[in-house]
Amino acid sequence: MPEPILRIRKLTKKYGDNVIFHDLDLDVNEGDTIVIIGPSGTGKSTLLRCINLLTRSDSGQIWFGDKEITAKGTNEDRVRQQIGMVFQNFLLFNHLSALENVKLGLIKVKHLSKAAAEAKAMEELERVGLADWAGHYPGQLSGGQQQRVAIARALAMDPRIMLFDEPTSALDPELIGEVLEVMRSLALDGMTMMVVTHEMGFAREVADRIVFMEKGSIVEEGSPIEMFNRPKFERTREFLWKITELYGAKDHDET
Repeated sequence: MPEPILRIRKLTKKYGDNVIFHDLDLDVNEGDTIVIIGPSGTGKSTLLRCINLLTRSDSGQIWFGDKEITAKGTNEDRVRQQIGMVFQNFLLFNHLSALENVKLGLIKVKHLSKAAAEAKAMEELERVGLADWAGHYPGQLSGGQQQRVAIARALAMDPRIMLFDEPTSALDPELIGEVLEVMRSLALDGMTMMVVTHEMGFAREVADRIVFMEKGSIVEEGSPIEMFNRPKFERTREFLWKITELYGAKDHDET
């Protein structure tokens, strides 16, 4: 069996006496979509930030391929090129057009020429269905379109893994479907993804594995069929029932 693309071992993060998570172990295989679910405050978003090195863990190790990225001296910018991240809020530059937002990192970080950066940025905007909106500014775009620009910006760096931190939570219900459709397409294309979300329809349809976290620990993980139909623990069953009742089992673009 090939080595996982990402290996997390005994990862711990604390803020003072508040333990966010403790001794987490998780493997991510190349091409897999891992959906992370669980109550608020259980460390899901912090875990993604630790993987992307935006937040430093207190102990434990993260291996990306054959390199320990939690080791001292790691080039964080280089890691973030390979591990892209999309946030709840879009974090676009309002004074730049969609095209300029996507190509900025290509020029500043990857040092592409302006022409090459523009060509690559247009390719990624086309990929998320926004080529016709390239010249529009964030204030002229819907929330769903802004989030798709943010996805295109991350994809432009040619990452090996994409992390999504509740990418639809800031969107109106009618705009959620267009973002989830882009994410479905990425999964079908074989992009390795870790997704924190409440969208249970997406999790059921797209996830290779669902990870349920609570109180800073991984309670249970398994395939969508295992997790939805025959979870091992009553707490998993209770959470999935409540979250499905609250958010619905279907995605918002279905009728």
